[in-house]
Amino acid sequence: MTSSTTDVITWGMMLKKAPFIMRNLPRMIKGLKIGNITDPAQPCGLGWTFEQAVKRNPRGTAILYENTRFNYDEFNQWGNRIAHYLINQGIKKGDVVGVFIENRPELLATVLGVAKTGAVCAMLNTSQTGKVLIHSFNLVNPKAAIVGGELTDAFDEVRSDLNVEDDKIFFLADQDTTKDPGVAPKGYQNLATESANSPTHNPDTTNRIFYDDPCFYIYTSGTTGLPKAGIFKHGRWMKAYGGFGIMAMRMGPKDVMYSTLPLYHATGLCVCWGSAIAGSSGFAIRRKFSASNFWRDVRKYNATAIGYVGELCRYLLDQPAMSDDANNPVRKMVGNGLRPNVWMPFKKRFGVEEITELYAASDGNIGFTNIFNFDNTVGFSPMSWALVEYDKEKEEPVRGSDGFMRKVQKGGQGLLIAEINDKAPLDGYTDPEKTKKVIMTDVFEKGDRWFNTGDMLRDIGFGHTQFVDRLGDTFRWKGENVSTTEVENIVSGYPQISEAVVYGVEIPNTNGRAGMASITPAVPLEELDFKHLCGYLRESLPAYAVPLFLRIKQQMETTGTFKYQKSHLKEQAFDPSKTNGEAVYALLPGNDEFVEVTDEILTGINKGEYRY
Repeated sequence: MTSSTTDVITWGMMLKKAPFIMRNLPRMIKGLKIGNITDPAQPCGLGWTFEQAVKRNPRGTAILYENTRFNYDEFNQWGNRIAHYLINQGIKKGDVVGVFIENRPELLATVLGVAKTGAVCAMLNTSQTGKVLIHSFNLVNPKAAIVGGELTDAFDEVRSDLNVEDDKIFFLADQDTTKDPGVAPKGYQNLATESANSPTHNPDTTNRIFYDDPCFYIYTSGTTGLPKAGIFKHGRWMKAYGGFGIMAMRMGPKDVMYSTLPLYHATGLCVCWGSAIAGSSGFAIRRKFSASNFWRDVRKYNATAIGYVGELCRYLLDQPAMSDDANNPVRKMVGNGLRPNVWMPFKKRFGVEEITELYAASDGNIGFTNIFNFDNTVGFSPMSWALVEYDKEKEEPVRGSDGFMRKVQKGGQGLLIAEINDKAPLDGYTDPEKTKKVIMTDVFEKGDRWFNTGDMLRDIGFGHTQFVDRLGDTFRWKGENVSTTEVENIVSGYPQISEAVVYGVEIPNTNGRAGMASITPAVPLEELDFKHLCGYLRESLPAYAVPLFLRIKQQMETTGTFKYQKSHLKEQAFDPSKTNGEAVYALLPGNDEFVEVTDEILTGINKGEYRY
């Protein structure tokens, strides 16, 4: 996120928010109280909050999907049937259940039912196959697996390598199983059929779930290695429920949250669904994101709020402008990763009043929320946190002569760390060694413990921050560290470019990595002015940060959580024979225009004929 003077929050800007703060102060206090449970004997968590929503709005719409709607009482009974059946099958508090279902009501009913038992849902990434799926599944030692009909092929391919008993593998047909349970393939138990006659009342187990009990295992994306399983406890569900739901989104029974984000990810599952439950509101979901159908769905469901990630917003902004773009019911949105060059254009074009940008990590203990609706900020956090000076060359925080770290000044950027204490415990990972690696000690005083987020943020005043970069998303060139996020913001700000992904690539006989950008042109390739683009980049960036290579892509490949797959791009680099027919352009030394990389030019670069 690129800062500007207009992003700095002043006293005048805060004073303008005073009426908003006073009006919403009771909700803020309530959200903080609910989100910071300290009584170890107080029931809480997903199942408990859903049952509270049922009490408030039993006939109100809870779940919307395609042409199907469930009210809160109906959906709660569905989850209860699953819970009672699983309990009868020996599933108990603390057991792990692998959940492998795409976005549809069956997934949410399963998650709700499992949560009510006190068992833990391992939210398997539905795009995983082969050894990665085996790793993710066996990592958490599930006692059972629940598989959607749409994913049985992927599951069957690795089934012999999975550590789970055959009689504990359940099936949910890829259809509305409340109307037609379907027929389970050989080797599966049909969960819909088996649970159909189970009791519909709330199980007693819901009231024996407390803030320190695990609720989910949420996996890292695994784009550069095998996934890690982060522990997400019911207490953290309450933080999302209170912080995002009650304090920030402030939804009510007439509101609907529309989300196409994958529900194996915390933003979709915990932030979006949690916000809907907090307001006893509707939660509309779609199997997979579709830019062309997005606003049609919004109008169909009369959605007043949407869940997003930054790339999703860019895809929507790249759609042809329509005269009725702003004629939609959406007033609020919640998510993360919205870049400055998209923020205001999106807000204005689609008539969105509030952008609740957030910063949180499913494996961390800190979260920021843009409660006051400032622009270009992840907001503030009530938790204890600090931005400390970071030496990118040594790849470690700076410590003074006294051995302690140093906080950055207002306006500066630094490594975000969060204090680990009773109010903000670190749940960590299933692997204790991986957890140890993210804990810093003796930060400001002897014996203190802090979580290392690995992220650089900027202090813009009044406790508000901007996301700057992930430390892993930097490369070093000409003795300087280059932030990929910063360069991406500049490149994608060029009028003829709609999207850009920046990364470092190795050039033979040079030190470090040179900048390369994969770009999606907003105009036909023959209209892209490579000379003017070169001038724009040189004016906007330091010489060392100007990308030396461009790769032309019609569409960027992303993971299921809309993260760019940079590892593949880095491997293929600027060799046209490896880019699947996509053209590559180079800015050769002494030139003022990008030229297409031919076999001759590639040979020259690799032989060191061009002096970078």
